[in-house]
Order: sequence, then C-alpha cells, then structure tokens
Amino acid sequence: MTGTFLGMPAFRQAASPQATFPQAAAAAVRDERLRANLRHATHTIRDKRARAVAELDDWAELRAAGKAIKDHTLRHLDRYLVQLEEAVTAAGGIVHWAADAEEANRIVADLVRATGETEVVKVKSMATQEIGLNEALAAEGITAYETDLAELIVQLGEDRPSHILVPAIHRNRAEIREIFAERMAAWGRPAPEGLTDSPAELAEAARLHLREKFLRARVAVSGANFMVAETGTLVVVESEGNGRMCLTLPRTLISVVGIEKVVPTWQDLEVFLQLLPRSSTAERMNPYTSLWTGTTEGDGPSAFHLVLLDNGRTAALADQVGRQALRCIRCSACLNVCPVYERAGGHAYGSVYPGPIGAILTPQLRGTTSPLDASLPYASSLCGACYQVCPVAIDIPEVLVHLRERVAEQGGHPLERAAIAAAGYVLDHPAALAAAERLAGRTRALHPRRLPGPGRAWTDTRDLPELPAEPFRDWWRRNRS
Repeated sequence: MTGTFLGMPAFRQAASPQATFPQAAAAAVRDERLRANLRHATHTIRDKRARAVAELDDWAELRAAGKAIKDHTLRHLDRYLVQLEEAVTAAGGIVHWAADAEEANRIVADLVRATGETEVVKVKSMATQEIGLNEALAAEGITAYETDLAELIVQLGEDRPSHILVPAIHRNRAEIREIFAERMAAWGRPAPEGLTDSPAELAEAARLHLREKFLRARVAVSGANFMVAETGTLVVVESEGNGRMCLTLPRTLISVVGIEKVVPTWQDLEVFLQLLPRSSTAERMNPYTSLWTGTTEGDGPSAFHLVLLDNGRTAALADQVGRQALRCIRCSACLNVCPVYERAGGHAYGSVYPGPIGAILTPQLRGTTSPLDASLPYASSLCGACYQVCPVAIDIPEVLVHLRERVAEQGGHPLERAAIAAAGYVLDHPAALAAAERLAGRTRALHPRRLPGPGRAWTDTRDLPELPAEPFRDWWRRNRS
C-alpha cells in the first residue's frame, strides 16, 4: 500500500512527521492481535445495538427528530450560545470563550493555578483530548488524572485512544492486567498483589486506585454531552459513576465543551437521551446521567467555569455540506460497523476522532493541508453502513466525497491532472469519445493489467476491467433495425 491514494495531492512527506492513513493502516492490518481485539469488540457492540434499537417502533422518527433539532440549532447557533451564556451566568457559573486549542488550554491552566492546586481529576472528554489539555497542563506543572476506566488504561499504558466510546478497545484483558501491574504504582495506589485478568478484579483494582484521587481532588475537568440553552444546564452520560464523583466532590469544576453541543430546550434533550444510549452502549438509558446548572451553596462545586470551544467548528459550520458533521453526538455507532475501522483500528486516523466520523470531522477542524488530514477522506469504502446506523442521520459518504473534491482541488500528481483534463475533453466531444472507444477495443490485447506511475495505488488492489471488442454504440447502430 502506498502513501498516496489516487486523486490525492502529491505532498512531500517531509511536510509532516505524521504518517498518512494508508501508511498507518498498512502497519495496523498486519497486527493480528489488534485485528482480533477489534473484530470481537466491534461485532459484539453492534449486535447489541441492533437489538436495542429494534425495541423501538419509532426509532426512525426519533432519528429524524434528532437530525432536525441539530440542524435547527446549527442554523441559529449564535442565538443559542448567547442564551446559554446568559443562563449559565445567571445560575452562578462563569463562561469563557476559546477560539482555538491554545486559548482553551491557557484558560484552563490559569483557572487551575488560581486555585493553588497541582492536580485535577477528569471525566472522559474528547474535547480536552482534541486540544491536548493533559499535555498542556503537564507543561504548567499540573497533573491530570483520567478517571474513566478505559481512559485510565490508555493513560497508564502511555497509549492513545483508539475508539470514541471504548478508548482502550485495542487492548485485551491480559494486556490490561500487565499495564495495571506495571504502571499503577507510578500514578498512585499500586495494583493488588496477584492481580489476574478477571474483569471483576481489574475493575476493582481501578476502583481502589481512583477512589483516593476522587477524595483528594479539589479541581475537576469535564466535557459535556449536551448543554441546554434555556437553563444553562450541562449533561454528562456515563456508565461507571466516575463522572458523578468528579462532578460532585471537587470544589472547582471546569467544563470544556464544543460549541456544537448546545440544544435549545429540555424537550430537545429528551430526544437525545433516547438516541445516545441505544446507539452507543446499547442500553435503554445510561446508568449515570448527571446534570448540573451553575452552582448551589452546599451542594457540589462552589465554582463552575464553562469554556466554550470553537477550534475550527465555525469554519465547518460555513460549509453547507460538511456542517452536518457537527450533528455528531459521539455515539461511535459508525465505527462499529465500518469495515475499514475494524481492520485498521483507531490509531491509523492520527486523531482523537477515529473511524468514519473522524474521517469527515478532523479534516474540517484541522484543514486538509497536511498529508495525514488530506488522506482521511479516502479512508473509506463508501459502503454507507455508517449513514445507516447514525442516530442523527449524518450522510458520511456524501461528506467524504465532498472533502475528496476539496483535496483534489489542492492539486494532484501532474500525470493525474493531465489524464483528467484529457478525459474531460474526450467526454465533452462525442466524436472524439467514439473514436477513443473504437481504438481502445481494437488495441485491447495490448492493455496492461496494472496502471503505471500514480495509478499503481488503484490497481495494486484491483484489476482493470476488460474492454469489449466492439463499443456499445457500434453494436446498437448495427442491430437497432
């Protein structure tokens, strides 16, 4: 597999230290243990999801409602964000606006330093992963502790998340036991002696390790699944209870949330609290659904800060086709049905957002100027399975093709541009097309099985179609009477 897909710009690899998707995927597909882990996990999750969704006769109507609510909110995002800020402020919270990752990290670091603390506990948050908050805090002498079980595994293993819902999906139980035994002591309470790979024992080791952090922490950092504009309420749904601990025990709570997570009303929220659990964990409802509105004396944190993150979202909003990616509610259903993700894994995408949604969201947030980001729209077979399971009806294949057009406009290989220009001329002139078809038919014995030069990437995995001896137009002219 080469580092460039047909139609991609011929970037010089020195332009970026990151591998393109095909380069990273080529290594991943040779890892048999990774493929086995992914195959087992994704098939299990998607089968459970299918059964959970089948329980609802009105699933199609719920899906359409979720799409409509998101589209309406995005069209009027300016109004709802102002309403949200006013409601949060009225409830005792403080709202900060961050244009990009650097500004968001600076705001959070300043807020933590103002408390005098050097440790924070974290609820699983893709927005903070997107901006590299843990690394930014570490540079300021502040340690961030992940408290979600899968995120804990990733952090202890000095690894990277590979799935939206299950960040450690690429690890099996034996690997997790080894990580806990070797690394837990460096981060706090060590793993129990004689720890086995039993799920119950692994979960208990994590619970004991994290409990002391929950009880000691004075500052917590969270994301949010949703924000309700009419009341300024933030919502986190999770399955382990770590989120509830982070959101209630510390004195200061800092939430970093993408601006697209806002919904207008509680009635709108009700739709998504049905769509998200069934699409993600295949549950009728999440075990823990935590909601908080500002601050209340004697109940929960005494200081609440909301950092509203742009970081490329308004640029995506300006794209009439691509903006539908901002509907995403981070359920991960598209990853679990994607044949490309199942074989390549999440790390190949080079982003906190892997899989089909990452292939359309990341290039819009970061642009398509680097080799990696330009390759992501091609990380798909365009089979459409992702669109079929998306609970908010994001037409991922449509956006992939749209982004491929954008990448192609940046300029491909000179031979590709010449071939496309020649094809355009021939297809625009019927007489020239007829002559080319006859010539191709008469010389078909001389045609190569594989294309040369930049076309090799296409025929490395495909055979060129065999041409008939006679064009259809000639056959039709001879036989139509």
